[in-house]
Amino acid sequence: MRLVIANKNYSSWSLRPWVLLRERGVAFAEVVVPFEADGGHAAAFLALSPTGRVPVLHDGSVVVLDSLAIAEYLAERDAAVWPADSVARAWARSASAEMHSGFATLRSTCSMSCGHRVRLHSVTPALTTELQRLDALWAEGLIRFGGPFLAGPCFTAVDAMFAPVAFRLQTYGLRLGEPAMAWVATMLALPSMVDWYEAGLAEPFRDEGHDASVAEAGVVLADLRVARR
Repeated sequence: MRLVIANKNYSSWSLRPWVLLRERGVAFAEVVVPFEADGGHAAAFLALSPTGRVPVLHDGSVVVLDSLAIAEYLAERDAAVWPADSVARAWARSASAEMHSGFATLRSTCSMSCGHRVRLHSVTPALTTELQRLDALWAEGLIRFGGPFLAGPCFTAVDAMFAPVAFRLQTYGLRLGEPAMAWVATMLALPSMVDWYEAGLAEPFRDEGHDASVAEAGVVLADLRVARR
């Protein structure tokens, strides 16, 4: 298998299948195509993905697009990608779909950047509503299925789908309720997440437009990344 991803500092969509593959112990080759300020990455993406977007999984002649589709493809080979319990599995799939299609304000206001630490200029009512929903959703899964992961004792695809939010909460200093923050701490301590984070900080390339959106959102308190090349 080959997984094509973009910058680890920025690409929330790339993180999802990457951390799922790592946590399930699936061997894969990583192909990183970084974002370029002049859009030069577009041709490289298109050569590897018919949509011109990442992530994309190549498994021999099979090409699987989109993080959620990749999770379902992996689940056909490994039942533990989703929870074994049917009720927990249904909840996990529903929550994953909600993440996949929702939380637009969180995405746009709090662009993913592992290496930044930012104090938001303001937490708008729209963002507050989404954070409240996120808090309630996570608490529901953690309390209902016993944790420490969202749908029970084991890491599954639903944790992978929300993994970028753990980094976003860290970057922007946002706090949810105790159950949710316990999940964030569990996620950030996973070896796979630590590896992704450290690799993101070590990346020498920059996407200036992405960095500008981070700076527009609030006061940049720190940039922990290595010096740009």
